Amino acid sequence: MKSHVIADGFWRSGRNRPLLMFVAIAIGAGLTGCDKPAQQPAASAPPPVTVAQPTKRTVTDWDEFTGRFEAIQQVQIRARVTGFVTGIEFKDGAFVKTGDLLYVIDPRQYEAIAEQARGQLLDAKAKAELAERELARAQQLIKTQAVAESIVDQRRQQLESAQAAVLQAEGALRRAELDVEFTKIKSPIDGRVSRHLVTVGNLVQGSESGATLLTSIVSLDPIHVYFDMDESIYLRNNQLWFEGKRPSSRDTPNPVQIILSGETKPSREGTMDFLDNRLDVGTGTLRGRALVPNQDLSILPGQFARVRVIGSAPYEALLLPDTAIASDQSRKIVFVVKSDDTVEAKPVTLGPIDGGLRVVREGLAPDDRVIVEGLQRARIGAKVAPHAPKAGGGKS
Repeated sequence: MKSHVIADGFWRSGRNRPLLMFVAIAIGAGLTGCDKPAQQPAASAPPPVTVAQPTKRTVTDWDEFTGRFEAIQQVQIRARVTGFVTGIEFKDGAFVKTGDLLYVIDPRQYEAIAEQARGQLLDAKAKAELAERELARAQQLIKTQAVAESIVDQRRQQLESAQAAVLQAEGALRRAELDVEFTKIKSPIDGRVSRHLVTVGNLVQGSESGATLLTSIVSLDPIHVYFDMDESIYLRNNQLWFEGKRPSSRDTPNPVQIILSGETKPSREGTMDFLDNRLDVGTGTLRGRALVPNQDLSILPGQFARVRVIGSAPYEALLLPDTAIASDQSRKIVFVVKSDDTVEAKPVTLGPIDGGLRVVREGLAPDDRVIVEGLQRARIGAKVAPHAPKAGGGKS
């Protein structure tokens, strides 16, 4: 009761009537506004996407394999005579030329043997000359029957024995001279030498008693790269050869491209120079080999590389950026914008990468507008706002 009396007194007070009227009007306006329905949101615009037509150009397929480099020539340097090492004439890991001196073995004992053989040869020659003169005299005397024919035969036999002794002495001298020559061990090829395995002062054994390994040399320019291709690729390439669409690597130096570790595109080129005569029964692969120039000597034997071998004749193809290709379970698809700006998915059959773009073998038309940017905003059957790539974008 008390609160009603206060409110009534408040209303009757002339000073507060305008304020109460304002409050009443505001409350009425608020109640009236609650009866109006809420406004509907505006329809969303189609999402923007970037579209481009496939690039059309002549391409060549390449088969890619993992390969390993091997030296064309590799030599183990071993001692050919027994003796003490007196000199090492190369720097570990250096590049050497044919004929460069590598090791020196004490030659004195072999020089002495050579001198002895040289003296034996002179003695044999002297005896041969004497036997020749005695035979000549006997042949003159037999004309006057001063000697018997048996004497002539004996002198002839002595001459032949003396000549045989000369040949034996010459062979012994050549052998001794070779031993002297073998005390200076030289590089048989151009290549990079490994570290020395024997130091000065050590006794090394010659070839007649288990030759001591001294070091090794491998050639570097050019260099071979070996790789293995599976049976299906071999059969496909063989079929192309029968159809005249691809030359055989057995009799044609087909081009190869080399991608070294850490590289994303080929940096070197080479040519095929060998295919094995049988498949490996354990792996079902065929061994191939290519010859690669290596003028800067930067490639080493044992190094890995990816080897790309020509896999087809040149042909016209459609290409797209890899970013324009999506996966739908086990198949590959591209999103195409139709004439009414709605999105359609097309399954495609892909080929290799060529010049940074993916070859599309089947499923695409040259005039298709393919979404190359904004695939996450595209929905099959929904409208989009297509626009061409920005200048210099390089999408097609």
